[in-house]
Amino acid sequence: MTVDRVEWKQTMGYSFAYPYELPLNTTNGGGGVSGVAMDSKGNLWAFQRNAPGQPQLFEFGPDHKLIRTIGEDVIGHQYKPHGIAVDKDGNVWICDASGSTVMKLNPEGKPLLTIGTRGHRGDWNEDKGQRLLWQPMDVAFAPNGDIYIGEGHADESPNDIGSDDPTNNIGLARVIHLDKNAKFINQWFGENWGPGKFASVHGIGVDPINGNVWIGDRDQYRVVIYTGTGKFVKTISMRNLICAINFDFNSTPWIASGNDGQMLKVDRDGNVLGAIGNGRGTGTGQFMETDFMAFDKEGNVYSGDTTVARITEMIAPKH
Repeated sequence: MTVDRVEWKQTMGYSFAYPYELPLNTTNGGGGVSGVAMDSKGNLWAFQRNAPGQPQLFEFGPDHKLIRTIGEDVIGHQYKPHGIAVDKDGNVWICDASGSTVMKLNPEGKPLLTIGTRGHRGDWNEDKGQRLLWQPMDVAFAPNGDIYIGEGHADESPNDIGSDDPTNNIGLARVIHLDKNAKFINQWFGENWGPGKFASVHGIGVDPINGNVWIGDRDQYRVVIYTGTGKFVKTISMRNLICAINFDFNSTPWIASGNDGQMLKVDRDGNVLGAIGNGRGTGTGQFMETDFMAFDKEGNVYSGDTTVARITEMIAPKH
C-alpha cells in the first residue's frame, strides 16, 4: 500500500543537533524515545521504550549531561512508554499504554501516585469505585492543575465491547478529567463519527489561554477541541497524522505529524504557520515518527522518535 506523505516547506530557519547521549542508544540496544518533557529548570526528561531489565526514564540537565536514571526498581517495567509531561510543580507524569497506568513522580523521580492498576486494563466507572485505564496515551494539565488523561489508539482498544471481563466492556476512546489531587470530575467519549466525535486520543494538550482541551485524533487526521468541562467546540481537519499536541512558551499550538517526520506550528484554526523536519528517515533532521515534544524558553523544540534511540534538538534561529 502506498501512503501519501504531506511534508511542509521549512521556512523558520531551525537547525538540528543531537547533544543528548542516551545510556542505551541505537548501537547498544536502546529502543525508541516515545516522548520528552522539559521542566522549569531546563532539565529534559526522556521516556524510552527499552527491554525489561533496562532503565527507561532519564533526566538531562541544561548542559545536556545525564543527571539521573530512573530504574525498574522505582517505576517497574513500563510495557509501552507513551506520553510524558511535567506539571507546574515539576512533577513528572508518564503513561504506560500497554501497562494501563499513569504514574506521577516528584522532581527527583520518586513515585507519588499511580492511576490505574498495572496490567489490568479497564473502564473508569466512578459510580462503582472502579478507576481503571486502558491505553493511556498522553496527559496534560489545565492552568488550575486539573489533569486530563487521553485514552485510546482507537475505539474498542481493541475489541473490548462485549468483553467477558465486567470491568472492561465499554471500550471507547475517551478523555478522563481529574482535579489536581486526581479526584474524578468527568469523562467524555469518542464514539468515532460525527461532530464532536473522535476515534482515538493519541495526543492531548490544554490551551493555556482559554483552557480548551485539544485532542489529537491521529488516524482521522483531525484535531477535536472541547472546553475544559467537556463541551464540544469544533473539529479541525488536517492533512497530517495528529500524533501529539503541545503549546510552546508563547502559547502557540504545535502538532507532531508522525510518519511525515515534521513538527508543525499552527494557529488555532489549524493553519500551518511553519514546519521543522526533513521528513521520514534516519538522517539529520529526519524522523521515522515524530511524537511527544517539548520546548524551552528560547524557542528550541525537542523530540524523540518512537523507533529510533535518539533525541533531536531543533534550534531556533537567533534574531
